[in-house]
Amino acid sequence: MLDYRKIAFLKSATAASHFPEADLPEVAIVGRSNVGKSSLLNMLGDHKGMARVSKTPGRTQLINFFSVGDRARIVDLPGYGYADVPENIQRTWDKMMHDYLAGRELLLGLLLLIDIRRMPSEHDQMMLGWCLERELPVLIVLTKCDKVGRNEAFNQQHKIAKALGISPKQVIQTSASKKTGISELRDSLDALFDEYFDSLDDSSDES
Repeated sequence: MLDYRKIAFLKSATAASHFPEADLPEVAIVGRSNVGKSSLLNMLGDHKGMARVSKTPGRTQLINFFSVGDRARIVDLPGYGYADVPENIQRTWDKMMHDYLAGRELLLGLLLLIDIRRMPSEHDQMMLGWCLERELPVLIVLTKCDKVGRNEAFNQQHKIAKALGISPKQVIQTSASKKTGISELRDSLDALFDEYFDSLDDSSDES
């Protein structure tokens, strides 16, 4: 079990050559621009301003690495699907995303964030399909759940799950402002990281 209050900004990268050494397990956060990735990170680590929250969608053009103590990392990937981003910047993002997702050896899984008020976008569907094809665990995290009523949130969770072809039980509702879903989120991350740490212990026992 990790202490997520120890999350701290490590570094930003604009290319694969800037990534930190792949010596720790990582879980990446993905989603469309303005879905609330930075707010979720701040909630997860119980830090108000650890991850900068931009008021302008499409502003984040970096891959941001955050350490969880000295045992793991959380990686914030650039948001996708914002129409006003210039084509050359979009190409740069696409290459960074590919370099990270395709080549990161200790990537354990993804948190795919979706605004509960929206249905999954084409990019969301593609990202989920990419994960399933590579048998990479993915958890669907609905953000901004405080913006809708309880009944609407329940209905949206089921609609979004159906659109993605998954069980509603694979979906977590969160709200950064209300700190809703933080325990479920931490438990899901622990499950990914613990499986990795357990495999290391098993290898050590065998040797």
